[in-house]
Amino acid sequence: MTQIASTQESSTHVSTTPARARTDVGAPVSAAGGPSTATVRRLALGLSAGAFTWAVGSFAYGFAPTNETGVKISDLTGLAFQLGLWSLLTLQRRTRATGVTRAARAMFLVEHVLLTLAMAWTLVHALVPAARGTLWLGVLDLFWPLSMMGMFVIGVKIALAGRWRGAARVWPLVAESWVVVTLPVLAVFGHQAGDLVGSSHLLVGYTTLGLLVAARPALVLDRG
Repeated sequence: MTQIASTQESSTHVSTTPARARTDVGAPVSAAGGPSTATVRRLALGLSAGAFTWAVGSFAYGFAPTNETGVKISDLTGLAFQLGLWSLLTLQRRTRATGVTRAARAMFLVEHVLLTLAMAWTLVHALVPAARGTLWLGVLDLFWPLSMMGMFVIGVKIALAGRWRGAARVWPLVAESWVVVTLPVLAVFGHQAGDLVGSSHLLVGYTTLGLLVAARPALVLDRG
């Protein structure tokens, strides 16, 4: 009996030693397995940096400079903006901003293709002057406005889906209206007005969107 009592007492002993900290757990993620708050901020600030860079280059040289220095700066700052758009697309896809249906997810695949081809044009146009008059590069140039139109469509879908909340729900549409605001101004009022409107729109739209999301990442994190 004494042995049984001793065994029972031993089995009910409560350890007061604290548990060891886990070292195999990564950064915290949202409840539905989305990106971490740190990742949201990093991608959002990448967008702001790219948009701000192109805005500065466009204020200085416009969107259609005629000298070689201006062309290279315009192209390379435009490439920085496109890299920022890539960050935005990554964030939108990982937070399922357009919805959870197959069609909603496919929008990002299409836009990634359009943006990749637009980036290819930007890089070649900047670094290979001899190719600027070729037909194939002219065809590739079409993907610049097409990629921006694709971003506009995504902005509309985000506003309708309502998965991003508060100002983050509507600001993508503000930002991604760049193409439908700037191109008509360029066509009607000329390059001087178009450069001013387009550069300012980059600051009000994409740059501000990135700062907004970086400041309040909870607005875009997936609640499931």
